[in-house]
Amino acid sequence: VQLQASGGGLAQAGGSLRLSCAASGSIRSIAAMGWFRQAPGKQRELVAVIASGGGTNAANSVQGRFIISRDNAKNTVYLQMNSLEPEDTAVYYCYGAIRTWSDPRRVMEYWGQGTLVTVSS
Repeated sequence: VQLQASGGGLAQAGGSLRLSCAASGSIRSIAAMGWFRQAPGKQRELVAVIASGGGTNAANSVQGRFIISRDNAKNTVYLQMNSLEPEDTAVYYCYGAIRTWSDPRRVMEYWGQGTLVTVSS
C-alpha cells in the first residue's frame, strides 16, 4: 500500500491550500484517512481524520478553517486549508488505517511521504 500526497507549497497568511492523498495497492477497505503535521522542533500532531462512514475529528487549532473530505471510490482524502496562519507551517503527512487483501482481519497504519506547507506572514 502506498499513500501519495500532493498539494503542499507556499501561501500567505489568510490564504488557502488544498492537499490531496491517494491510497493505492492491495486495498480491501479503508477504515480512516487523515492528516498529521510536524512543525520544526515539535512532535507530530493530528490535524484531521475522516472515517469510512464520514465521521470526522479535527484539532481545535484548525476547526473552522480546515475541511477534510474523502472520495471513497478513489481512495483519496482531501484537506482544504483556509485562513492559513504562520503557525500552520509544517510538514503534513497523510495517514491511512487500511485493511489489505493479504491480511483483511487487521487494520494497518500507513503513512505518506510528507508534503511541506509554508505560510508566510
